[in-house]
Amino acid sequence: MQLRRSGCAAALTLAVGSLLCAGQQAARPAVDMTPVKPETVGFSSERLERLHALMRDAVEHKEVAGVVTVLARHGKVVDYRAYGMRDIDSKTPLTTDTIFRDYSMTKPVTAVAMMLLYEQGKWLPTDPIAKYVPEFAHLKVYNGMGADGKAILVDPDHAPTMSELMSHTAGFTYGIFGSTPVDTMVRDAHLFQSKNLQEFIDKLAKLPLLYQPGKGWTYSVSMDIEGYIVEKLSGKTLPEFMRENIYAPLGMKDAGFYVPAEKRSRFATLYWVDPKEGLTTHPSGAIGPSPYAEEPTMPSGGGGMVSTAEDYYRFAQMLGNGGVLGGKRVLAPASVKLMSSNHVPVELLTGQYGIGYQVMRPGFGYGYNCAVVFDPGAANLPEGKGTFFWDGAAGTWFWIDPTNDVVFVGMIQRMGAGPSAENLQYLSRTVVYGALVDPAK
Repeated sequence: MQLRRSGCAAALTLAVGSLLCAGQQAARPAVDMTPVKPETVGFSSERLERLHALMRDAVEHKEVAGVVTVLARHGKVVDYRAYGMRDIDSKTPLTTDTIFRDYSMTKPVTAVAMMLLYEQGKWLPTDPIAKYVPEFAHLKVYNGMGADGKAILVDPDHAPTMSELMSHTAGFTYGIFGSTPVDTMVRDAHLFQSKNLQEFIDKLAKLPLLYQPGKGWTYSVSMDIEGYIVEKLSGKTLPEFMRENIYAPLGMKDAGFYVPAEKRSRFATLYWVDPKEGLTTHPSGAIGPSPYAEEPTMPSGGGGMVSTAEDYYRFAQMLGNGGVLGGKRVLAPASVKLMSSNHVPVELLTGQYGIGYQVMRPGFGYGYNCAVVFDPGAANLPEGKGTFFWDGAAGTWFWIDPTNDVVFVGMIQRMGAGPSAENLQYLSRTVVYGALVDPAK
């Protein structure tokens, strides 16, 4: 009888626990995706038609297969629309629940993971990276080629720091955007074909830095190093840590590092802008070896995520709110401020450095895993002071404007956009701020 009672009690406890767990998983921060009347938050409905026309034209002119955009102000969605096709061949319309490859828009999410650990006292910006990655204790710096045709390697002037890692000034590189001997070494190391992040780090530790820490800005594998640091400091895989500490609290129900079988029908086709043929299906379907069919053994903190536009909007709005969404706090306001402040030395903001549309210049710098507009006039941009943002290789983009309390997310799946392709990222800024006619409202 005693055993039966104990068994019943245990079963009841398990059942209650399961119900509570299910309830917690089902709970999502209240975010109303139903657009409000634009005039209630200072926008002109008439002028927002320019945004719609811009996106429709991009689809009609075959610049993109489809687009989803989300525009919000004061935490209220103002505009939320899908245009075009998820897949052109099957004539499948793009819908707002379409899942996109985020690529480098993973970087700001990795920054939040890092800032969560920062808030736990796990690291400081001034710490040497080698404190957390001992394999980097003896990194060398490239200093030209010798007469014998071999690279000259010297010691760093100072050990590269965590702040330099997170602002792309530590001296690492991706290898695919440059033509220096170091870029060649990085390409030949096949870093992204590593079986896990430890192997990735072991390979990288044998390669030299491109320049002395803090003396340049190069788009790099830094955020993949951060992914390794997140795993080491948290004891969890990067996807696990993000699921538990970012996706679940924010209700990002489709965000992750792969697309499960039951969601594959919502996964957007990836397209490529061919110089001769125009918009065509991308030959590989993805950058790198990942088909997004299962959780990767080497998750990329620099470019491995997938999400819907709503998922990413929830993430961006949390940052726009100073670290909280629907009563669920992820970061403190001070941490968001630190992440979104410029950390690139002013002497590097000359227009010499950058990647794609993002050029480091007066008024335009880089924080922790995101670009920062700290002087819009000097940067020749319409957004408010302190706007921070980034984009992805397949054309996804977002920005957060704390001065005007505006958040915008745009999702497309187009690689290889050449000079003839519409720059939707910056054109969308012009029409959005052209429609913000009453910013004091």
